Amino acid sequence: MFRQLSAGRMAHPPKEGEPRVAPCPQCGEVMINLGKDFKAPKQGDVEQWKKVQLLYQHGYTFHSCGCGGPGPRPEKLREVEAFVQEQARLRAELDREQRLAAEAAERNRKRKKAAQARLRKRLVRQAAA
Repeated sequence: MFRQLSAGRMAHPPKEGEPRVAPCPQCGEVMINLGKDFKAPKQGDVEQWKKVQLLYQHGYTFHSCGCGGPGPRPEKLREVEAFVQEQARLRAELDREQRLAAEAAERNRKRKKAAQARLRKRLVRQAAA
């Protein structure tokens, strides 16, 4: 685990929209950005590195303390599966709520449009009478 220089301190920072490529100074492979809140386990702690790998493979990084994201990450490898399943359940629930809200908004829009059309018809009939 190595800290990367901020873009402002790099000799050749990436251009706007370009991905940032930072080679590992130890092995030369491209490093991944796990976020500023990432605390690397000890190099020999295989179980914790496996946990980090599983979280990353499922799209979880450490770019926030969790306040605006998935919340606290699991502390142990054995907790990862339950965490990922709970996050999937919460995401599905949120997607369902958003879909229902969008459907309700569309129904309300159609009702309002129909009510406006009825009002126009009534006004036209009154003007003709």
